[in-house]
Amino acid sequence: MSKYQYCLLSLLALLLVFTGCSADNSLIDAGERDTLVQVSTFDALLAGNYDGVTEMGDLRKYGDFGIGTLDGLDGELIVLDGKFYDVRADGVAYAVTDTTTTPFASVTFFDIDREETLASGLSFADFQTMLDKMLPTDNLFYAIKIEGTFSYVKTRSVPAQEKPYPPLAEVTQNQPTFEFHDISGTIVGFRCPPYVTGINVTGYHLHFLTADKQAGGHLLDFTVAHAKVMVDNTYQFLMLLPGEGSDFYKEDLSVDRQGEAEQVEK
Repeated sequence: MSKYQYCLLSLLALLLVFTGCSADNSLIDAGERDTLVQVSTFDALLAGNYDGVTEMGDLRKYGDFGIGTLDGLDGELIVLDGKFYDVRADGVAYAVTDTTTTPFASVTFFDIDREETLASGLSFADFQTMLDKMLPTDNLFYAIKIEGTFSYVKTRSVPAQEKPYPPLAEVTQNQPTFEFHDISGTIVGFRCPPYVTGINVTGYHLHFLTADKQAGGHLLDFTVAHAKVMVDNTYQFLMLLPGEGSDFYKEDLSVDRQGEAEQVEK
């Protein structure tokens, strides 16, 4: 069986319904580190499903690298080197406890498959074009880490919400943004294939954390000064779905929210 066939089979077969108990991480224990593990779906988040359903202590069993958000949409989650950070609406990065919950997150164990030095002056848009040409196929998941110094970085976060929750596109209309100049740090995130529309963010979804671990957010733009990109090819996909009694059970996920997704990511 080819790696591509194996990836498709994994995507169809490795769906796990999360029922509120600690999920079985036997796949990870067995050495399957090239697995993207995701809590809930992006369309559910777009619809306003912000109640946390998985504790960070459980999520860390599945990865040491990733992104997401926190219970009540309280900021931007960044997982780097096994440590969890929450960049809240004030732009400050706070340590996250194991009992904190998430409504949506994606994690993996990061292992470098390819590393490249980035040209000085490279923009975020040019970076995406460059990496698209470098990757072996559009049809895999890729974990992406960019480390170095940036002449410019623009990020955003989102304020915590209270029920009844508004949809995410409405929340981000008033999102606080932050600009950094001549800053060192790490960009963390994923490039997901087009066939997961509605499940995750297709294309690039990246967050930024400063080198001193004090600030960051959802990445909107950057310009490279001196940096390198590291890519981890990811061949399996495991989804943890919210359990019975959650808002997820009542949500109409047949609605096409691609336009909202594009608005939110910008």
